[in-house]
Amino acid sequence: MSNTLQFNVDEVRELALKYALHNAVKHEGKAKVGPVVSKIIAEKPELKKYARDIARIVKEVVKEVNNMSINEQLELLRSKWPELLEERKVEEKKLELPPLPNADKYKIIKTRFAPNPDFVLHLGSARPAILCYEYAVRYKGKMILRFEDTDPRIKRPLPEAYKAIKEDLRWLGVRWDEEYIQSLRMNIYYDIARKLIERGGAYVDLCKPEEFRVYRDKGKPCPHRNKSIEDQLELWDKMLEGYFSEGEAVLRVKTPLDYPDPSVREWVAFRIIDTSKTPHPIVGDKYIVWPTYNFAAAVDDHLMGVTHILRAKEHQTNTIKQKFLYQHMGWTYPEAIHFGRLRLEGFMLSKSKMRELMERGDYEGYYDPRFGTLSALRKRGVLPDTIREIILEVGVKPSDATISFDNLAAVNRKIVDPIAPRIMFTPNPIKVVVENLNGTYSVTMPLHPSNKDLGERTLMVSGNPVEVYVSSDDIDLMLKYGEVRLMEFINIKIKSIDKSSSTIIAEYVGKDLEYARRKKLPIIQWVPSTSNVSLVLKKPIGEKLLLIKGLAEPYTKKLNKNTIIQLLRVGFARIDDIHGETIVACYAHD
Repeated sequence: MSNTLQFNVDEVRELALKYALHNAVKHEGKAKVGPVVSKIIAEKPELKKYARDIARIVKEVVKEVNNMSINEQLELLRSKWPELLEERKVEEKKLELPPLPNADKYKIIKTRFAPNPDFVLHLGSARPAILCYEYAVRYKGKMILRFEDTDPRIKRPLPEAYKAIKEDLRWLGVRWDEEYIQSLRMNIYYDIARKLIERGGAYVDLCKPEEFRVYRDKGKPCPHRNKSIEDQLELWDKMLEGYFSEGEAVLRVKTPLDYPDPSVREWVAFRIIDTSKTPHPIVGDKYIVWPTYNFAAAVDDHLMGVTHILRAKEHQTNTIKQKFLYQHMGWTYPEAIHFGRLRLEGFMLSKSKMRELMERGDYEGYYDPRFGTLSALRKRGVLPDTIREIILEVGVKPSDATISFDNLAAVNRKIVDPIAPRIMFTPNPIKVVVENLNGTYSVTMPLHPSNKDLGERTLMVSGNPVEVYVSSDDIDLMLKYGEVRLMEFINIKIKSIDKSSSTIIAEYVGKDLEYARRKKLPIIQWVPSTSNVSLVLKKPIGEKLLLIKGLAEPYTKKLNKNTIIQLLRVGFARIDDIHGETIVACYAHD
């Protein structure tokens, strides 16, 4: 850097701090040098000729800012330049979905969310649920909730999933106007199948699967395709009566034999499932002939008056298949909107994997915080507004999108930060004896740095000498700096640390906050030695669930279950349970 700078370095550092903080909170806690330099020069054009020197200063400041937690960044920005946070609110776009295609053709818009109750909902399931609901509300239409449970063998429904799915939807704020369970509509499907056969649109195939594939791939009809309608109806009745065993007969929908995609050709509408071996949780072994997804969904969309189907683009082939059924029946197909794939990173979403882990007994249930289910996210303190904002941001675009846990955490942090009480928690606590400080002291602290409505609490500290607990995670920090500030209390100098007896001997330096700022002392959380509460923090890391034990300040006892808090310098968490004098909390994110 030049020895004859013609600008005020302290002023530039302050500007750099201002814009680095602003840039960081806009980008998940990580500021970049370039935009900060640009902001400084835009405010002070006369500094442009010193751009290289300014960039060096900015680089140092950005490094300091990026070493802070995002909560520290927010608090510092809010205390020094609150107007930039107001600007941030103005910049946030109102999330709005594009209009539905051909909406004016219909008297009433009807959407449907159709989960398979073989598991509870996860983050991926929330997308179609929220989109269907938002469009129904926007057009003053109706939304249908339809449980698609017609596969009692491979996608076997779980009895508890029907209720759990409805609870998840209510938590998301999704409301529905009509509700159906497909396994209770079997006779409707049988009736439509008979009409389809009578129209010449379907036939009973008795070929073995490998034999049929040879005909299909060659674009040739199987021997059963051209039997008379009377023969087809007789075979259909035999299927229903149990004449055929599993795998011996299927009902196929007729399609062009030369259709370019072989998977579309003569698709299966009904198959036989031996429900004496795999009974359905609702109807037991009452039925043995079951509709496939494409048949049951297509029929219900017509009979229920669905006007717009919103689903992922991997269903585009299903749309083609279903349109052949509609053509045979003389029906008009609904508007189909296919959105891009939603990649989800950092979430455990595989139903089979989650089931396997639950069966092992090492996991708590669908709501285990390591899972990506909605109940697990709810347990961790993720708010429904967070999920809604993310889903509406992704929208119905045909392009693929990616959501990571970091994305979700950034949105949730923005929502919970203004309302979460600040609580001091000392993981793996170690005692600090302040040798030259005696007596009783009261320390009053706000529960939030800017939300005064949350109030404040007072901590009582006493002793001869005074003793408090800090986190043993801060030992390295103490060794490095020699002095630290106990948050909102006193400055202390470290004399000795005895890990074997879990004791730190310290010396009282003073209460002056300016002293701590001038010496750039680390500020660490603490709890009184006599009035505190045990807290166990469940922290998911991949397939591991860490149980972090520590002490929290006494005010924690006053908080209710489900309260979302910020454990200072640790992260956001939700109070999950209270066992006597022990509080259990689930970690959400930093």
